[in-house]
Amino acid sequence: MENKKFNITLRVWKQKSEDSKGRFETYNVEGIIPEMSFLEMLDVLNEKLIKEGKEPVYVESDCREGICGCCGFVINGDVHGPDEHSTVCQLHMRRFKEGDVVTIEPFRAKAFPLIRDLVIDRGALDKIITAGGYISVNVGSAPDANTIPVDKNTAEKAMDYATCIGCGACVAACPNSAAMLFTGAKISHLASLPQGHPERTKRVLNMIKIMDSLGFGNCSNEYECEAVCPKEIKISAIAKMNREFLKANFLSEEDPDLPPVFHQSTVDVPEDE
Repeated sequence: MENKKFNITLRVWKQKSEDSKGRFETYNVEGIIPEMSFLEMLDVLNEKLIKEGKEPVYVESDCREGICGCCGFVINGDVHGPDEHSTVCQLHMRRFKEGDVVTIEPFRAKAFPLIRDLVIDRGALDKIITAGGYISVNVGSAPDANTIPVDKNTAEKAMDYATCIGCGACVAACPNSAAMLFTGAKISHLASLPQGHPERTKRVLNMIKIMDSLGFGNCSNEYECEAVCPKEIKISAIAKMNREFLKANFLSEEDPDLPPVFHQSTVDVPEDE
């Protein structure tokens, strides 16, 4: 039996650039099929607007498989929409009904400047990665990965942290626009593995220093980041990052190449060891 089509009203944030004034525009979208994804519904709207000679709604999307996070924006006040631990491209229109009014707007954060409409610049997260989210190796033949033993529990924990897709949902959901879950996941991932140990001290100092300089706020233990993370990364990543940071600061007192970095956080929950 074919599902009945329905109509909804969209209130979409429209803004040509970061410096221009934004506003909500209202659109009626008809003939929605419940099996449509939210992005497919926006495709239908944009095709209609283009045929009418009107400006489409600018939205960023890429994989549409929930593994890149580029599609992220806020739907009715929920980051990535009403589904828990999901991305916008994984949201389907069966979550809505005839006559619903749906408000969509971009992520709001000082560190995420708006490009246009629902599209934001997440380049600040890339800068945090550039500051230390990698390991350095000597040139030449790559060593066999199996020559470095890693126990199963450690490998699984590192993989849990490594699943972060950098969508920025944690920043958008945090009342302080903090990037500590993202940064904590990247630091904790490499700090958990032997390959990341040689640079772990410089890594945490550099990444936190850059994070603080980009306009992100500090964690105040709201747990909103954990609640919206599509990959269900736990706030224990922040606690591990804090401990790595404290260790690095103690070591920096003896090493002139590791200047102390001031940073505040109230989170210190136990790790799931």
